[in-house]
Amino acid sequence: MNKKILTLCLVHKHPKILLGMKKRGFGEGKWNGFGGKVDKDETIEDAAIREMQEEANIFIEDMEKTGILDFEFKGNPEILEVHIFRVKKFSGEPMETEEMKPEWYEVDKIPVKDMWPDDEYWLPLFLENKKFRGKFLFDGSEENNILESFLEETEDLF
Repeated sequence: MNKKILTLCLVHKHPKILLGMKKRGFGEGKWNGFGGKVDKDETIEDAAIREMQEEANIFIEDMEKTGILDFEFKGNPEILEVHIFRVKKFSGEPMETEEMKPEWYEVDKIPVKDMWPDDEYWLPLFLENKKFRGKFLFDGSEENNILESFLEETEDLF
């Protein structure tokens, strides 16, 4: 199994959260946080900052790692290890880019049905400022049904 390291950033300023509509590529048509793959010569944190700038045109000034999730798709040997960050402070105004269309949502109106199916499991922990680890196995279909899942609160994200 080979691992691909990815980032996912969510701006949460209670009672709102900033999500982006993915306009192309992997996850197209879904609301999600902002992020992507870590380039060869950058840290996970640097990748999170770069992706946030590229996808939403905002600059992260303060963030905190809140979760690590592994995603597998049946029939695909690659594991996606996603490092999830809470953006606590940023500068700039969220703007639409070629890849994402950002939009603020009230936390009680998050469009969960138009997101990845795993989000409904870990997003409540994120919104409660908890740290978590987990693993999700998808069936690889267009619906991305979850075949197996594991999720736990943790103090340690190393």
